[in-house]
Amino acid sequence: MARVEVVMPQMGESIAEGTIVKWHKKVGESVKKDETLLEISTDKVDSEIPSPASGTLAEIVVQEQTTVPVRTVIAFLDTESRAVVPQGGTEEPKPAAPAPQVAMPAPTIVATEIERDPSLAPSGLRSGLSTPASGRFYSPLVLNIAREEGISMQELELVPGTGEGGRVSKKDIVAYVNAKSARTPSEKSDGASPQPVAPPVVPAAGAPPTTPLPIVGKPVEVPELRSKYPAPQHEILQMTNVMQKMAEHMVKSVQTSPHVAAIHEVDMTEIVKHRADHAAAFEVKEGFKLTYTPYIVKAVVNAIKKYPLVNTAIEGDKIIKKNYINLGLAVASENGLIVPVIKNAEEKNFLGLARAVNDLATRTRTKKLTPDDIQGGTFTISNYGVFGTLFGTPIINQPQVAILGTGAIKKRVMVVNDMIAIRSMSFFTLSFDHRIVDGALGGMFLEEVVKGLEEFDVNFKF
Repeated sequence: MARVEVVMPQMGESIAEGTIVKWHKKVGESVKKDETLLEISTDKVDSEIPSPASGTLAEIVVQEQTTVPVRTVIAFLDTESRAVVPQGGTEEPKPAAPAPQVAMPAPTIVATEIERDPSLAPSGLRSGLSTPASGRFYSPLVLNIAREEGISMQELELVPGTGEGGRVSKKDIVAYVNAKSARTPSEKSDGASPQPVAPPVVPAAGAPPTTPLPIVGKPVEVPELRSKYPAPQHEILQMTNVMQKMAEHMVKSVQTSPHVAAIHEVDMTEIVKHRADHAAAFEVKEGFKLTYTPYIVKAVVNAIKKYPLVNTAIEGDKIIKKNYINLGLAVASENGLIVPVIKNAEEKNFLGLARAVNDLATRTRTKKLTPDDIQGGTFTISNYGVFGTLFGTPIINQPQVAILGTGAIKKRVMVVNDMIAIRSMSFFTLSFDHRIVDGALGGMFLEEVVKGLEEFDVNFKF
């Protein structure tokens, strides 16, 4: 019998420690290789961590909500099942010779081929459930929950998904389980086939999403605060790691850069029409929905090429000019705001950008991002319009010098060629660091973005 050490993985060169958020297995439970074993949080990102081997979770060394340095032993796996003797029992397990330390692999991207054909995935990704006949993709977390709740693959196929391409998220499977548990006894025993839960309302493009608010930490008791904010009128909640780091980053940004904002109107009518005309065929071909984001990203990339000074950084009295474009996309998740990055966006065509946007959004929701995915950004786009916000003034993502905020697309009465017309309009805001980007440069850059969208080639095909 071999005993394997489970260690706190190093999720990037700059990561020195990690916090255990949740153990997905209890001592004595079996786990398959690559099955989700625990969730960790670093100062960069939260991630689900797969098991390094198949076996039994023999011991948990580090408990939940504990922070330890990387490569610290946090648990032990027995690679062959054995009975777990309760504390106080008469039988003492014989110690096994220690096996070489096995570092847990970082989360990996699920390849497109696996999404189309789940039978290609490792057995751990399927968590013991049969391969779906529909070819629908399920994340390891969703499969684990289904197995624990006794949900067969046939029943899982009935669960509505609100993710990209109808993918079932953790929120969807939990809602299904809760609704199933709430059924009356007569409903549960009528012998009928399981019926899917009514799907949550999926927002139309530009409409507010139904994503839950960010999860803050567990309730905590702080005596000095409790005397000021007595219960039950007040609750004291602990910020998550991600929220704490985001707060520190935003305060530092405001203290570092003199923020100036410029706002332009954008006529998105042709973009709206082009997307509507091609959305169905695009989804069939690519397997995910066509959104407005790739159109905006492409226009921004082209504008940066013309005005590269907005793609710089400042070190003292020196300007660091970046000859590449790493585009950050602010994504709202249940763990807070995360900004994954499209690396070398200037090298991608429209379709490549659309795929990159979908990949980052999907891995953000499924906690499959690595710290490298959220580092190295040179310019950021924040799409607060998805929440129905018309315009705002986003805070610069340091050490960058500019960030673009995109508002909701709304139909409005406009004057076009001295005639009244109904147009799909949006407000775009550019927040910029006035130490390097002045009003003239900010206005010209923003106008170039507007031009790229308003003069989009309506005959363009994917």
